[in-house]
Amino acid sequence: MDYQYINRIDSPADLKKLKVEELPAVCAELRQFIIDALSKNPGHLGSSLGTIELTVALHYVFDTPKDKLVWDVGHQAYAHKILTGRRDRFHTNRQFKGLSPFTNPNESEYDAFIAGHASNSISAALGMNIGGERNVVAIIGDGAMTGGLAFEGLNNTSMDKNNLLIVLNDNHMAIDPLKGGFTQYLVDLTTSATYNKWRWRLYQLAAKMHLVNEEKRRALLRRNNNWKATLSKQTNNIFTGLNIRYFGPTDGHDVESLVRILSEIKNHRGPKVLHIITKKGKGYAPAENDQTVWHAPGEFNVESGVRNQDSGQNTTPLWQEVFGETLLELAKGNEKIVGITPAMPSGCSMSIMQKEMPDRVFDVGIAEGHAVTFSAGLAKAGMLPYCNIYSTFLQRAYDNIVHDVALQNLHVVLCIDRAGIVGNDGATHHGLLDLSYLRPIPNMQICAPRTAEDLQEMMKMAETLDGPVAIRYPRGRTILSPTLPLREGVRYGKGVKLRDGEDIAVLTIGAIGNTMSEAISSLEGRSGGVSYAHYDMRWLKPLDEEILHEVGKKYKTIVTAEDGMVAGGLGSAVLEWMADHGYTPRVIRLGVNDQFVEHGSTKELYHLLKLDKEGLCESLLQVPVK
Repeated sequence: MDYQYINRIDSPADLKKLKVEELPAVCAELRQFIIDALSKNPGHLGSSLGTIELTVALHYVFDTPKDKLVWDVGHQAYAHKILTGRRDRFHTNRQFKGLSPFTNPNESEYDAFIAGHASNSISAALGMNIGGERNVVAIIGDGAMTGGLAFEGLNNTSMDKNNLLIVLNDNHMAIDPLKGGFTQYLVDLTTSATYNKWRWRLYQLAAKMHLVNEEKRRALLRRNNNWKATLSKQTNNIFTGLNIRYFGPTDGHDVESLVRILSEIKNHRGPKVLHIITKKGKGYAPAENDQTVWHAPGEFNVESGVRNQDSGQNTTPLWQEVFGETLLELAKGNEKIVGITPAMPSGCSMSIMQKEMPDRVFDVGIAEGHAVTFSAGLAKAGMLPYCNIYSTFLQRAYDNIVHDVALQNLHVVLCIDRAGIVGNDGATHHGLLDLSYLRPIPNMQICAPRTAEDLQEMMKMAETLDGPVAIRYPRGRTILSPTLPLREGVRYGKGVKLRDGEDIAVLTIGAIGNTMSEAISSLEGRSGGVSYAHYDMRWLKPLDEEILHEVGKKYKTIVTAEDGMVAGGLGSAVLEWMADHGYTPRVIRLGVNDQFVEHGSTKELYHLLKLDKEGLCESLLQVPVK
């Protein structure tokens, strides 16, 4: 398609050359460009379609990159990438060695902050605003506003001298429809644009007459807010109650109106909120009509709106599907079981239980710390919570796990989805730290399934245990046990020997054990007669000491492999145990070394890390036997 406008825009300076009346045409071209690009190279479609007019208006009004735009989260920012010199590379978005899936300062000076997790924009933008003479804008979705960090940032914004502009992008969606009181609050919230205009003019007049100074301004602002509430017979909204000026709500898809409003308020002193109403998936009917599916739809046909489905060659269930079906089965047999998810019921498949038992599933919004402490409260009240959080997002709840769950030894089951390499979303989304950060916590019990049956049995076993239990499993499809050696059921704190061998002992945990099994099998006949024993440890805590004694006595060389950080994980645990028990084997640890892993397909990244079959074979062949 021949794009009349955007093919001539290589920076916001080119955008500013256009007349305001031309901006709707720019928005239309951006929308079509994103739809066409993502139909072939999958990405986050709905969120970016909803912020096109806002993006154009922000770059038209503000002097970027001197002025800073902080996106929360970065999947709103595709139009931003296209307008800031990355149009011709946009087809590489989320691909290995291509454009970052989210904003990234290492990629462009227009990207003010990394934005892969939600709710951090206000805090980061406030720091930038206080730290320099420039305009700073935090663009935060209403889904991200459910996170506690956003409210901490608001509180700080109301206290410190700053000119921060917060744009609240309100579309009533995260990935799934939003739940909770704040969502309804935004639905009901209104304000008078005329009142805001006249209040500002009165303040300017009072300042010129030396009736107020900056120190008195906040007290005057609070009195004015109360006056407004009295006149309008409305209570203060949360922003004006915090002495943050509120503008809106306004149509987030009227680019000319947004330009006018932003031009009027950008130089107003003091913190301010512009509340805009948008529609996720705006301008593409399939994305508007099914916003959850079209958040990240994969490849699709633009004309028909039909998504390209799985080829059907692999019929094994996804890990999250096994979790969802098993949770429902357990809940049917135990009325104390409840499910908790921070805004990911469809992503983690808790929607399966939610559909059948809506009163026993709690979607708490993008609030991982709250999800864990809420689960602790449920456990304290005699319920049995299965709290499902993606590995990378569970990092945000570490203190809650330690103090609210483990310290009290509460029976909370942490189901950790997307552990290991997750693929194209990159460094902010890989789940590589969970084994390392959970292992030191007292009372914590940690296991990882290698197969679908393992996950089912671990979830059932967790029901019978005391104290906190963590079950971590990867993204993607499971492997069913019939394709592997004779199955041995899961026992508490016990691993399983998958293969006998005489020279080197290989210890794995979780799904990477399947890849290791393939690697060892492929080495038969080309390993110089070296014989490998293979153990699936299953449990990181407690460790299977019977296996470790067997291995420590018999083998001079041990290889450990895990799809997580080498530091602190299974390999470290084995090294510590061997040293503590007087064994002195050579221990070679395979996993992710001290690095953040870039984005790319899981196949490409496991190959990069030498954790695919070929890489594991190479590593095993380099291990000295004596």
